[in-house]
Amino acid sequence: MSKNVDSLFKPFSLKSLSLKNRIAMAPMTRSFSPDGIPTEDVAGYYRRRAEGGTGLIITEGTTIDDPVATMDGKIPQIHGKQSLAAWEKVVQQVHGVGGKIMPQLWHVGMARNPTKAPFPELPSVGPSGLLAPGKQVSEPLTVPQIHQLIASFAKAAADAKRVGFDGIEIHGAHGYLVDQFFWSGTNQRTDEWGGSMANRSRFAVEIVKAIRAATGPDFPIILRYSQWKQQDYTARLAETPELLEEFLTPLSDAGVDIFHCSTRRYWEPEFAGSDLNLAGWTKKLIGKPTITVGSVGLNGDFFGAFAGEGSATRSIDDLIERLDKGEFDLVAVGRAILQDPNWANKIRQGDIDKLEQYSGEALATLS
Repeated sequence: MSKNVDSLFKPFSLKSLSLKNRIAMAPMTRSFSPDGIPTEDVAGYYRRRAEGGTGLIITEGTTIDDPVATMDGKIPQIHGKQSLAAWEKVVQQVHGVGGKIMPQLWHVGMARNPTKAPFPELPSVGPSGLLAPGKQVSEPLTVPQIHQLIASFAKAAADAKRVGFDGIEIHGAHGYLVDQFFWSGTNQRTDEWGGSMANRSRFAVEIVKAIRAATGPDFPIILRYSQWKQQDYTARLAETPELLEEFLTPLSDAGVDIFHCSTRRYWEPEFAGSDLNLAGWTKKLIGKPTITVGSVGLNGDFFGAFAGEGSATRSIDDLIERLDKGEFDLVAVGRAILQDPNWANKIRQGDIDKLEQYSGEALATLS
C-alpha cells in the first residue's frame, strides 16, 4: 500500500448516524449464539472490532420472529426477551468503546434445510417454494403469510431501535428470502408479488415502508443486495444499468438510506464499458450513499475460504483511489477484520507488515 489512506478515515454522517471513519465490518455468520441468544463472548467479539478502529459494525445475520427464519439454532435471533436483552448488552459494549452497531435482519427462506434446523416438522418458505430454479421444495407463501413476514421485519427493526442499535440492515442478498422475491429464478408468482421487476421488488419495498413507519424518519435503513446467488454465482438481477435503475428506484423511494452492494471482488466492473463496480453504479444511478464489499484486503474470494483455503493480503491502493473519486461512500471488510480485529487501526497507522494473513481453516473459530 502506497497511497494516503486519509479518505478511509474521514467521518461520515447520515440522519442520526455519525461514523468516525468509512470502514464497516461486513456481516458474517458464526453460529456462536446457543438457542439464538448472543453470549458475553459475542459481545466481546464485536467490542474488540470497535476497539480496533472499525467505524460501523454490521452484525451477523439475526433472524426475525418466524419459526422457519433460521437454518441453525446457534444463529442469533432478534426477537424474544432474552435475545433482545443480550443484544442490548452487545450494543452497550460497542458504544462503550466509541463504536456504532447495526443488526442485519435476516430470514433465510428456502435456503433452510428443515432436517438441520429448529422446527424440522415445518417446511421452509419462499415466494414460490423454489429452492433454486426448477427445484420445487414446498408450497408458495400465501398472501397473509407475506404480510405477517413484513410485520415481523418491522417489529425486529423497532426492537433494534429500542435496545439502542444505530440503524438496521435488511439482508436482501445471496439467495435468501428477500432475494428469493427479487430473483425471477425463485419467484414464479403470477400475483402482485411476482412477474415484473416492480412486483418482485414489492416484498422488500413493503418491508422498508413498514420499518420506516415503525422506527421514524431518522433511523438509518441499509439494504444489502447482490446480483449473484448462492444457488447460482452467475445469476444477475439486472443485465444493464437501465434495468438496475428500474430495480433500485422503488427501493430508494420506499426509504432505503444506504445500499450495501455485495460482490465477490470489489475491483471487478459490473457492466461492460465502465470500470464502476456494483456500488459505483448504484450510487451513480440512485444518488444515495453506497457500501462496497468483496475481498477487501485479500487476494482470494470467500468461496475459497469455505473450502478451507487461506488468502494473502492484497493492496488497497485501488480501493482508496475509488473512494477518493467518490465511487462509493463506505467500505465493508469481512474476513480481514474477522481474522484481525485491529485491521482498521493497523491500516491507519501504516502497520501493513503487521496485518495477519487470513486462514480459511479458522473461518468458524475466530473471535
